Amino acid sequence: MVKIKLLIGALAFCTFYSTIAADAVKPAIALSVEELRIDKAINTGATINNYYDWTAFQTQWLKQSNISQARQALTTLGDDLWQHSKRQSQQTLLMDDRPLYWTRLAIISYLKTNPSIFNNNQLISLIESLEKSSRGHNDLDFVERTDKRILITGFDPFLLDRNISQSNPSGLAALMLDGLVIKYKGVTAEINTVMIPVRYEDFDEGEIEALLAPYYALNSVDMIATISMGRSNFDLEHFPSLRRSAAIPDNSNIYTGANRHSPLVPKLQASQLSDIEFVEFSLPYKAMMKAKGPYKINDNRMVTTLGSESERKNRKFTVTSLSDLANKVSVNGSGGGYLSNEISYRSILLRNRLGSDIPTGHIHTPSIRKFNADKNQQVIEQIKAMLTLALTEI
Repeated sequence: MVKIKLLIGALAFCTFYSTIAADAVKPAIALSVEELRIDKAINTGATINNYYDWTAFQTQWLKQSNISQARQALTTLGDDLWQHSKRQSQQTLLMDDRPLYWTRLAIISYLKTNPSIFNNNQLISLIESLEKSSRGHNDLDFVERTDKRILITGFDPFLLDRNISQSNPSGLAALMLDGLVIKYKGVTAEINTVMIPVRYEDFDEGEIEALLAPYYALNSVDMIATISMGRSNFDLEHFPSLRRSAAIPDNSNIYTGANRHSPLVPKLQASQLSDIEFVEFSLPYKAMMKAKGPYKINDNRMVTTLGSESERKNRKFTVTSLSDLANKVSVNGSGGGYLSNEISYRSILLRNRLGSDIPTGHIHTPSIRKFNADKNQQVIEQIKAMLTLALTEI
C-alpha cells in the first residue's frame, strides 16, 4: 500500500512539474543548474515526490499582488517545509535529507516559471526569503531551559551530476538533531541547527559570517560545530586552511579555477577573505573521540602546503601546532580544499576576529554512496554521542 501511494504521488508530481514546464515557455528568471536537475531526480527516484503538499500555496501565489504579503507567504511556506522535514526525520525516522532539498528546488522552479506581477529583482529577493526559512534560519531560537547551547550546521547533497541520488548525512543531522535536548553527567544542552547551500557564491557573499557573527559577538552559545560529509570515518578537522584547491564544482556547476598547484583565496564580499593561511579548531576533541559507534573518530592534523620552486611539489604532513605552519602557503587544510574546509576556516576566523571563546570546529562524517538509511542512522547516532560527551568540556 505504501509503495502504491508513493507511486501515485510520484506520478502526480511529475504531471504537475511537466505542466508548469510546458505552460511557461520562457521563465521570467532562467532556472538554475540545481533546478534543472529536478527532472532527472524524479526519473531516478532520488526524491519522495509526495513528501510535502504545497498545492494550497500555488493557488494563493497566483493571486499575490503585494510584495510584503508575498514575502510573508514564502517565509511561512519555507518555515512550514522546514518544520515538516524535521517532523518526518524525528518522528517517522525518515533517514533522508534529500526530500527537503528537492522540494525546495521544485518550489523555486514554480516561482520562476509562473507569471507574477513582481519584477526579476523582487522575485529574486522573495525567493531568498524562502531559501532562508526553509533552511531553518527562522527557527534558531533556544527555548529550553538547559545549561548549554549548541549550534550545528549541515550541508545540502552535492556532486549531483556524478550521482543524482546522493544523500548527505550532515544535512540529515541538521534535521534529526534540531531542538534536541541532550544530557551528560548532569549537564544539559539544547541543539539548534541550520542547513547550508553548497554554492561558492553564497560563501563569497558572506552567508557564513552573517549567520554566525551574532553568536560570536555575544558569546550566546557554548559550542559551534560545522558538519559535512567526508571520508571513510569521522574526522575532527584540527587545522582548516584559507585557500580553495578542490578542482570540483559546487551545486551550481561553478568551478573556481583553483587546483592543488594554484590554490585561491576566497572572497568576503569584494575583498579577499584573509591573509592568515591556517587556523586551529577548539572543539573538545579528546572527549568527542570517545563516542562509541561503528566508525573511528580521528583527530585529523594532516595538511598540504605549497612547495617552493626548488621543491617542485606540494608538502603533505601532520601538524603538531600552528607554529609548524609559519610562512607556509596553504593548499589543503585538514578538512581538504572544498567548502567543508572553508566553512570551518570562516567560522574559526570569525570567532578569533570577534574575540569569542566559543569552542568551534568541523566534523567530517563518513561518506555515503548514493543513499543508505541504515548508515545515515549510524552516523547521526555517533554525532549525537560526540556532542553529548563534549558537554562537560564546554
